[in-house]
Amino acid sequence: MSVRSRTPLFTALALAAGLSLAAVTPALARPATARPATARTTAVAQGDARNATQHVADFYGAYIDAVWAADDKAAGADAKALRAFYLSAAAQKKVAAYETKEHADGILFAQNVPVRWQVAYTGSGAGHATSQVTLTWSDGPHAEVTRIDVQSDLHTLKITDLKPAD
Repeated sequence: MSVRSRTPLFTALALAAGLSLAAVTPALARPATARPATARTTAVAQGDARNATQHVADFYGAYIDAVWAADDKAAGADAKALRAFYLSAAAQKKVAAYETKEHADGILFAQNVPVRWQVAYTGSGAGHATSQVTLTWSDGPHAEVTRIDVQSDLHTLKITDLKPAD
């Protein structure tokens, strides 16, 4: 067989192999336990470092994680570091005064830790953004919920004030 007659044969074989691989690859790439399209998918978290409400959500998420982990020796230091990073100096003083007076956490306005939290933007003006944090304290249809109004500086994104919502 001459070289000329083998070239189309090799080309045809390469093309057939490539098409077979292209047809099989998607099936191989899918996990064996792939769920049908109707199944519940995993939630995706995302954020924007420039958004004041996102900053409040980041703080509450990390803070609740830190105080929830009571058996972790680093948790107390983590919570303190989070306060120093996310709160303005004036807000830190206000939180400390609340804690001295009420003997409760001045971030959560409680003595225990919520199981869930949510943060919603409620407005802005005069260089500040306001958010409302909703804390859920238990599971079930009659779960207790409390709300905290949080004010943030739009320039620094630091939390400048927080108080229980009316």
